[in-house]
Amino acid sequence: MTVGTQMQQAIAGIQNAAATMKTFALETQDQNAKNDFQNIAKNLDEALQVLNGRQNYIQQQEPQYNKL
Repeated sequence: MTVGTQMQQAIAGIQNAAATMKTFALETQDQNAKNDFQNIAKNLDEALQVLNGRQNYIQQQEPQYNKL
């Protein structure tokens, strides 16, 4: 498995986790839980920005890892 493929899998997993947290936030009536889920989703979205930047860097530096 290439670095590019591993990065894509990591990004997909974090996107899934962020979407799940957002769904939980929408579905709960408990305001504390809602805030927690929203904060987790925000942190995951920030991590996604970092990973997307890293993936772009990998693709520029090592075109053979570009599996898009």
